[in-house]
Amino acid sequence: MRKVCVVITARPSYSRIKTVLDNIKNHDQLELQLIVSASAVLEKYGNAANFIEKDGFKINEKIYSIVEGEGLESMAKTTGLSLTELATSFSNLKPNIVLTIADRYETIATAIAGSYMNIPVAHIQGGEVTGSIDEKVRHAVTKLSNYHFVSNQLAYDRVVKMGEEKNNVFLTGCPSIDLAASVLNNPDIDDNPIEKYGGVGSDIDLSEGYFVVMHHPVTTEFEKAREHVTQLLNAVHNIQKPVLWFWPNVDAGSDGTSKGIRAFRENIQHDNMWFFKNFSPSDFLRLLFNSDGIIGNSSVAIRECSFLGVRAINVGTRQNGRQRGKNVVDVGYNTDEIENAIKRHLSKGRLDSEEIYGDGKSGKTIADILSKIDLKFEKKLTY
Repeated sequence: MRKVCVVITARPSYSRIKTVLDNIKNHDQLELQLIVSASAVLEKYGNAANFIEKDGFKINEKIYSIVEGEGLESMAKTTGLSLTELATSFSNLKPNIVLTIADRYETIATAIAGSYMNIPVAHIQGGEVTGSIDEKVRHAVTKLSNYHFVSNQLAYDRVVKMGEEKNNVFLTGCPSIDLAASVLNNPDIDDNPIEKYGGVGSDIDLSEGYFVVMHHPVTTEFEKAREHVTQLLNAVHNIQKPVLWFWPNVDAGSDGTSKGIRAFRENIQHDNMWFFKNFSPSDFLRLLFNSDGIIGNSSVAIRECSFLGVRAINVGTRQNGRQRGKNVVDVGYNTDEIENAIKRHLSKGRLDSEEIYGDGKSGKTIADILSKIDLKFEKKLTY
């Protein structure tokens, strides 16, 4: 049995990898090893580990590596602590290959630890383009990885241009689209989300429609995080339609974002907002599919929502350069601009599905490739 160790470091990473976990777990030639770390094990950020275990996955090791502070220094220290702890975990588990996801700063610790321990590294979602520190991390992880599972042709072309062997770059689509495809087949929300997931806010009625907000600080603009979120809060407050708002990731600036939300709740009479920490991946996508649109700067608005046909207002620079569909309208950090875009774009109903990031079959494809590839550790530039 080939041992595949998957490292999940944050709430969104689980939704990006869940169908791969399912297919590795059920594959007769693969053994799933699972490490959950960083914000994914903290209640403050929704404790994704609880959802992972409820879905039937065994977590082999949990790593508590978040350094408090939510600034640039704490991000760097968290990466260093994660590297130290992952080296121990890899030594204990002795995987044949390590699988890492996307571009969060903790992700690079996985790639470095695997590389220095002579373990082949596979990377999902390389070759994409965005703003923030994520851009540097993503491409650095590509160079540290041996195998690449990319979401679309543009990403494939970029990874190859970075000097990676074509035989080790696989155009699989993004596994998060697998979940979106399953939601299209079963889109109904079975339970009241407020009753099921708790949270805080005003008593709101979702029967006449609602918006979803997911907004994170931009690490390269972290000093302005509070200002940015305040502009967004004012805009959705002015619209006076129910809003389901999800707490931000742990990044430099997340303290400013959180303080902005708390100050708004204390000082403004808001009767249209409810705030959540986390949902299960499938429930979150159902919530999006049944919404009137998503507002903020999360990649889910560009990736999964293009497949679901859900309209999106992308705020600011965090997703600069990411390939997007007809569902997305881009705006700056300005209350009036955001409010006008909501009125103009989110009142027109759902759009047709676009397969920019996959067709819903990525998880099985990735598991099958992991079972068959000839594992090699060393690599060289191809130019």
